[in-house]
Amino acid sequence: MTALDTPTRTNPAPAAAGPTTSRPTGQLHDIGLVFGRELRPVARDPFSVVFGLIQPLFFLGLFTPLLVASSGQSTADTLQWFVPGVIVMLSLFGTSTTGANLQVEMQTGSHERTLVSPLSRSSLMIGRALKEIVPALVQALVIIGVAIPFGFRPDAAGLVVGLTVLAVFCVGLGALSYALALAVKENQWAFWAVQQTLLFPVMLLAGILLPLEGAPGWLEVASRLNPLTYVVDAERALVAGTWDGDAVAGAAAALLTCVVGLFVGAKTMRASS
Repeated sequence: MTALDTPTRTNPAPAAAGPTTSRPTGQLHDIGLVFGRELRPVARDPFSVVFGLIQPLFFLGLFTPLLVASSGQSTADTLQWFVPGVIVMLSLFGTSTTGANLQVEMQTGSHERTLVSPLSRSSLMIGRALKEIVPALVQALVIIGVAIPFGFRPDAAGLVVGLTVLAVFCVGLGALSYALALAVKENQWAFWAVQQTLLFPVMLLAGILLPLEGAPGWLEVASRLNPLTYVVDAERALVAGTWDGDAVAGAAAALLTCVVGLFVGAKTMRASS
């Protein structure tokens, strides 16, 4: 056999090594990705944040004169009591409706695409819930800015702590709203039926619009069972610069709402398909 007849064995050339990328698998990284994804539409179209201010501004402009006339107090003193309640009401309205956005994603198929992504299910829920802090705080600062020229004088340190307590509460409430949307899936009527049925009793029993002192005994009992009552009382105490039991109870109620909301929301998200 000649050399020409000898078969030659050639080794395939190694493939060119392309750039390799590794995705961090940390929970905080995943949460940050979801948080940024959820916040970008708000930044591109802030109309929803502005639109959410219309109703609270009407409450502030129409209820304040009625409260001044009924209580006999000055406008400044009335605003010290009323503005913290309006801020909580604003956050309640905004965060309790966010589940409707998730229902739209389920209808368009966007939610299913996020479920098959490498992101953990719990980070999908936590990132969404954390997004609720930003519009709530922006709207709260606008309300405070509108009320200051009319005599509202919040304590600076108390205001910072109060807004922090409110942010914690918004995370929990937003997570519960998303959990409700996942539970009823694409049945929008069911989401709004539950949300509207619970929203106004919770708001009224918290004493946001009218004080509950002297109310019938059963109303006072129902008010004490309402976590939002303690959040409202804490906001009023902190804005006035009073660091007492109301502030502690409100912070505890906000933290409890946050923990329960994230637990229920993350569990519902993990079970979703």
